Amino acid sequence: MKIIIHGGFFSESMTNQETKLSKQNALKRIVKESYDYLKTHSAVETVVFAVSLLEDDALFNAGIGSQIQGDGKIRMSAALMDGESQKMSGVINIEQVKNPIQVAQRLLNYDDRVLGGNGATNFARQQGFEKFSTEIPQRLAEYKAKLQATGIGTVGCVALDSNGKLAAATSTGGKGFEIQGRISDSATVAGNYANASCGVSLTGVGEDIVSNATAAKIVTRVTDGFLLEEAFAKTFAELLPYDGFAGAIAVDAKGNMFHQDSHPSMVYASFDGAKLEVFE
Repeated sequence: MKIIIHGGFFSESMTNQETKLSKQNALKRIVKESYDYLKTHSAVETVVFAVSLLEDDALFNAGIGSQIQGDGKIRMSAALMDGESQKMSGVINIEQVKNPIQVAQRLLNYDDRVLGGNGATNFARQQGFEKFSTEIPQRLAEYKAKLQATGIGTVGCVALDSNGKLAAATSTGGKGFEIQGRISDSATVAGNYANASCGVSLTGVGEDIVSNATAAKIVTRVTDGFLLEEAFAKTFAELLPYDGFAGAIAVDAKGNMFHQDSHPSMVYASFDGAKLEVFE
């Protein structure tokens, strides 16, 4: 069993030691709690569990830490992919729900598995998800001051369960101050992808990640016989011509874990029951 999580990019970690320590502690707590959960649950259930914990922590740009868009509203996106069934589900620009990843999980059993805007929000209400404001004072203050200091962030998880099955989940609160209707990579196969060979979750600039089809490329290359590190190296090299901004975490079917970013500052943590690794 293996699990790896990420909390997006974090520029403040280079200068703000108190906040950096808070994120390190949060990631340690969440990855260990999620590993314990993985012991008795599937990979799909576990990645939803882990991402829900990340959505519930205001340190990260997802759920209650989500950015405010240009029109003053918060819209979130999340996706889930089951590596065994090859089913992906997601919500794009959903509003006023506490845990978008849990709505995406509910959609996994539907024929129409990716919903956007009002359709996603209405589905959540029909499924019993209560109206919940994810706006916090910090994000409101940033919005009012027209700040965008922490605008590159997403959360995600990839897990390999005791039955050898993989799953990936990703959730984002957006980049902040974007044009209404903007769609990120998080609920696409560029930002979240898994099959029986590998699972990947991305963070960074959504447009760069979509242009590179990053998650799908890494998974496809591992499936075709690349080592995990080789798949990362080739795919990230393809970001260089346009200075693409991305970070990724992955687990393959053999239990190998890997992470890489194009502009070092991605926050992550991994755990296999013995070794804990956290960004420094």
